[in-house]
Amino acid sequence: MATATVAPAQVDSGHSDTVHDVQFDYYGRRLATCSSDRTIKVFETAGDQMAEVSQLVGHEGPVWQVTWAHPKFGSLLASCGFDHKVIVWKELQESQWVQAYCAPMHSASVNSVAFAPHELGLMLAAASSDGSISILSFHEGAWTPHKIQDAHTLGATAVSWSPAAPAGSLVSAKGPGQPEKRLASSGADNTVKVWRFDEKTGEWQQEGPALTGHNDWVRDVAWAPNLGLPSNTLASAGQDGLVLIWSEGRDAPGTWTPTLLHDFKAPVWRVSWSVTGGILAVSDSQGNVTLWKESLDGKWQQLAS
Repeated sequence: MATATVAPAQVDSGHSDTVHDVQFDYYGRRLATCSSDRTIKVFETAGDQMAEVSQLVGHEGPVWQVTWAHPKFGSLLASCGFDHKVIVWKELQESQWVQAYCAPMHSASVNSVAFAPHELGLMLAAASSDGSISILSFHEGAWTPHKIQDAHTLGATAVSWSPAAPAGSLVSAKGPGQPEKRLASSGADNTVKVWRFDEKTGEWQQEGPALTGHNDWVRDVAWAPNLGLPSNTLASAGQDGLVLIWSEGRDAPGTWTPTLLHDFKAPVWRVSWSVTGGILAVSDSQGNVTLWKESLDGKWQQLAS
């Protein structure tokens, strides 16, 4: 299949070292970046240009990842880094940010951080090289920490929340009761794991066996938005060069079947879904970013690079 080439827009980040992550906010009006220079920068769009409006300083080592909260919670950012920290940043007034919370929960690098769907409330999950996953929830003006010990014995590399809307839904989850709290994690033990919060015990439990299909570290995992998709879908990216697509059985919850998207012949660092879950972006260690879409016959085809 012929591929298209997408012309990238360039932003001068102003960072003095490697940039590890960039994330747009909910409206696509602001961009957050983080770097090995220990800082986070916030940019605002001005036509087709980006202007730096804030620099956040608080980490004592490289900052690996940033994530925006849903705007219903105000202007909030979370970051994680090599210094074992998860920091929640709050914008008090335009371009003036403070540390709203600093989570002293890990004994090694924190590699990934993600806010939960807003339907679950203000919640945050983080994955650490100490093997654990931490979950922070905000209630009545305070952050409450929880920890999944030994989630991945050789270190956890990434975490991704399940969508609040059920598979096959075309609208956000509404109605009586709360949507289920589920998340996926990846690790240096070559596996992906799915976790579910047990409302009765108040504990996070592993859901079924670990998902095995990679033969080296799983660098990233991403749960697809499932608006219109018939089943829950995960993508995992491996040091082994493989990207796997995992589909949960509609009649067998907790049972996941892998499909090989592509062998990139080089470590794959990140995977990211489009808003509707129909297109997957893949970035590898060779500096390539490719876009993939599933065809009607179930095969994945490259759209662009």
